[in-house]
Amino acid sequence: MTEGKRQQGLEMMRQVYGWDVQDGPGEFFAQTVDHLFGEIWTRQGLSVRDRRLLLLGALAAQGLDDVAEIQAQAALGNEELDGEQLREVALFLTHYVGWPLGTKLNMTIERMLGKNERS
Repeated sequence: MTEGKRQQGLEMMRQVYGWDVQDGPGEFFAQTVDHLFGEIWTRQGLSVRDRRLLLLGALAAQGLDDVAEIQAQAALGNEELDGEQLREVALFLTHYVGWPLGTKLNMTIERMLGKNERS
């Protein structure tokens, strides 16, 4: 991969997560940065907020609350979504992913919001 594509991927990761991401070793990291963030997250047609909402839905459907918390925190930190909107996301998704998984997402969001209020 070209140095320009690597930098584009690292910059998109910084934008998505809201923190400085350093280059790293290995093929898995390279594919994550160069392809996922350098090519997929940078495509035209959807905003970062749109992609994050889709990702939150996919994570909720799989019960991946640890990764959903990272995404919800980034959405909050990047001011893409506020606390009430994140709560609405959980309520909406509950009706599509099922009550147990939706409850898990809601609890994750409430825990994350509680941590932010105490900070």
